[in-house]
Amino acid sequence: MLTRLQSLFAIHLVAILFGATGIFGAIIRADALIITWGRALFAVLSLWILSRSLALIAPTQQVKAGSSWHQHLGAFVMSGAMLTLHWVTFFHSVKIGGVAVATLGFASFPAFITLIEALVLREKVGRAEWLRLFLVSFGLVLITPSFDWANQGTEGLVWGVISGAAFGVLAVLNRRQLSQVNAFKVAGFQNALVFLFLLPWVMPSLNEVTLSDWLLIASLGVVCTGLAHLLFVLSLRQLPARTAGLVVASEPLYAIFFAWVLFQEVPSARMLLGAAVMMTAIFSASMAVRQKNTESTS
Repeated sequence: MLTRLQSLFAIHLVAILFGATGIFGAIIRADALIITWGRALFAVLSLWILSRSLALIAPTQQVKAGSSWHQHLGAFVMSGAMLTLHWVTFFHSVKIGGVAVATLGFASFPAFITLIEALVLREKVGRAEWLRLFLVSFGLVLITPSFDWANQGTEGLVWGVISGAAFGVLAVLNRRQLSQVNAFKVAGFQNALVFLFLLPWVMPSLNEVTLSDWLLIASLGVVCTGLAHLLFVLSLRQLPARTAGLVVASEPLYAIFFAWVLFQEVPSARMLLGAAVMMTAIFSASMAVRQKNTESTS
């Protein structure tokens, strides 16, 4: 179990790894379904090997009192479906609109988390959290490129927002329904479900995937999926989903940085201003968690 401060560091690392995901989606020539299926396959393998090496495999813990096994299984199936929808729509968005459009659309997910927790789950959302969410949203507006709504950028952005909505539901499910289950099992089962859901659709096209694409998909699955997903699940043991969502919302900043370094896509002054606004909100959320951690241990 990670401490609150360790969870904060972990969620920042998740943001970096997620930021690299769009770059993989851009350079892998296979379609979104195959990328997602292969990503899940290698994630399951890497999580199994890691859990074995750390001797962390244990019987699945029981869910909270009053929850039946059927409810527990339902949460797994729903979360697996949301993870599948999130990845497929994200990579489809990358293919259509590019890395920046896809990651900016995905980064809308903190808004979906806040709305779910405030309107559906009736959790109290403080003014500071609403303000941070506003700053993140405003930052996203600033760093969003100027789109011609008649071109593919619009469609790519819509798919990115759908990806963010699915991820928001996934984050809430992980924290509310699966927080008492071993993190390796949560990450492993969810990726296994993605693998199974897409298997019938990708089988006819697997022989068309090149060796270089398989190597890239393997790297995506092990580092940006298996490790990142595990850290994300672990961090939600200590962090509110809204706080984790705000930190991971910095993914577009890392994606833009990687695209700058690898593809020489130099960000505009407006993008840099938006990045500064977003980082202010994210830094504020991080400091609030750190202060709460200090108070709880004093």
